[in-house]
Amino acid sequence: MIVVLKKEATSEMVTVVVNKVDSLGLRSNVIVGDERTVVAAIGDERNGHQETLSSLPGVEKVVPILAPYKIASLEAKSEPTVLKTHDLTLGGGHVGVIAGPCSVESETQIMESARRVKAAGATGLRGGAFKPRTSPYAFQGLKEEGLKLLAAAREETGLAVVTEVMTPSDVALVANYADVLQIGARNMQNYQLLQAVGETDKVILLKRGMSATMDEFLLAAEYILDAGNQRVALCERGVRTFESHTRFTLPLASIPFLHERTHLPVVIDPSHGTGKASLVSPMCAAAIAAGADGLIVEVHPEPSEALSDGAQSLDPDTFVETMELCKRVASAINVGVG
Repeated sequence: MIVVLKKEATSEMVTVVVNKVDSLGLRSNVIVGDERTVVAAIGDERNGHQETLSSLPGVEKVVPILAPYKIASLEAKSEPTVLKTHDLTLGGGHVGVIAGPCSVESETQIMESARRVKAAGATGLRGGAFKPRTSPYAFQGLKEEGLKLLAAAREETGLAVVTEVMTPSDVALVANYADVLQIGARNMQNYQLLQAVGETDKVILLKRGMSATMDEFLLAAEYILDAGNQRVALCERGVRTFESHTRFTLPLASIPFLHERTHLPVVIDPSHGTGKASLVSPMCAAAIAAGADGLIVEVHPEPSEALSDGAQSLDPDTFVETMELCKRVASAINVGVG
């Protein structure tokens, strides 16, 4: 259930509610909105606690949460969450654009990528330092050296660094360099990892598993939120179907569907979602038209020479054209992009 406090409720009143929730054997989670604060009381709601909580000072009402994902639901927080780090903004009438190579390969490659995507209008730099690959013989990333190169690129360009963390033991290391911690599709249900990133203050970009249902996706986000980190964005990167004309099937209906059920911003990955560079630009435009809060796009200075995912990576000139198209679409629906 959620305890909705009155607009004039003081911080002391919030503390009283939190202490009471905890004393009842429930888990409290404070969610601060633009207009009011609510306290999510998570646990067994069959014990008649609603009346007890309703009588506390500063409480306006107590409402049961019907969705299985308690903190992520619109019932817990009615206004959309807006995430900001450096110049990257996801939500709030702005489509944040994260761009860069699949993998950090060298200083020359990542610095050129950062400069080119920055010039085109991106505000986030993606790049994998730790790479989960299907084959154990494929390039696995430069690891900490790659993180250092990403940090150097941020120092020069101001772009927010977005990179994947793969294990709980690596969270502190990656968080020391990155601004946004990405949870890859293969790790969407790695609950120890979700709880570990939930204990940080970084923005978390959670990618949907390639066979995950929407409830499973939102419950994965719930693990992060329940651990204390409210800075979570959901990333639709395509699902596995019987089709073979694209790498995955990119369901853009996920955007309005998720907006009907959660306050978390929704980011679209058209690079992994299609697997083909020629399809990335139209899917970026379509995602913005459908209401996406962000895009994450693979851009490489020389896609044909990329150590991973070259076939779905845009070259810098094509990325410039893509950004111009995105800005035209964004202008038509009165949102910002970049």
